[in-house]
Order: sequence, then C-alpha cells, then structure tokens
Amino acid sequence: MRQKDREVTDLNDILDIIRRCDVCRVALNNDGFPYIIPLNFGLDTDGSCIRLIFHSALEGTKVNLMQKDNRASFEMDCRHQLQYFEEAGYCTMAYESVVGTGRIRILDEKEKETALHKLMGKYHPGKNAYFNPAALPRTLVYTLEVESVTGKRKLPKKNAP
Repeated sequence: MRQKDREVTDLNDILDIIRRCDVCRVALNNDGFPYIIPLNFGLDTDGSCIRLIFHSALEGTKVNLMQKDNRASFEMDCRHQLQYFEEAGYCTMAYESVVGTGRIRILDEKEKETALHKLMGKYHPGKNAYFNPAALPRTLVYTLEVESVTGKRKLPKKNAP
C-alpha cells in the first residue's frame, strides 16, 4: 500500500469496516476480463477466517463464471465524506474500504438456511427476520472464503492543506 498511514491491519478493525458496508462488489474471471457485480452480503467469521455470504438465482452469468473459476476478488467501501476546501481549491474524500481475494464455495442444502439467516441478520440487525423457506430450493447460496484482505481508511481533514 502506497500510503501506509491509511492502511488498516488489525483484523477486528477490518471486520468493523465490513460490518459498516452495505454492498460488496465481487469480481469474477470472464475470459480474461473482470465481471464485477454489486451484491448484498452476510458475514460469517470465527475471528480469524472471514466468509462473505451471498445468494442468487440458480443460474445466470455469475453462476456460470463462478462454477468455471471459483477465484474471486472483492471490494466494499463506506463512510464517504466529500470535503471541499474552496479557498484552497482542494477537494478530497474521506472513506473506509476493504479489498481482498478468495474462493467461492457453493453451499449444500444443509448449509443454506443458516447462511441465509446470517445474510438477513446483516440487514435486519437484532431481529430473526423471516424468509419464506419455499425459496430455498430455488436459491443458490454461496460464500467467498477470504484468503487475503486489506483495509484502508482516510480520515476527514480538519483544515485545508
């Protein structure tokens, strides 16, 4: 990372950033070109291993690509704050972000329901949000098992540079 003062290295801090994000962009290999899609996600972690949980239809471009090559990259960001210092003619953006790589694993029928509860918990914290179990057979649930991850944070500036 070019600006080491912005690097977030503590895993708990990285997990906090992930929890604040509401969209994860996943990049898959599409014959040498990245195929990037924004996805809602859930989080499963045991403190040292991070698994991002996603769901989709049973078929489509994304499913075909992940079955062909399960390697993936991901990015998520939050806490955006545009700062414009008009007198100095300076504009910058404060933010937090997480970038990483991993491998996608499609979950079996026994794992689906638990994973979907974790995904629902991300968007309905403190509730046991209901989802119709009839959707399970027509829903693909998969995790991106993170192999590498980095975090970055640019704090808001107090004064113009």
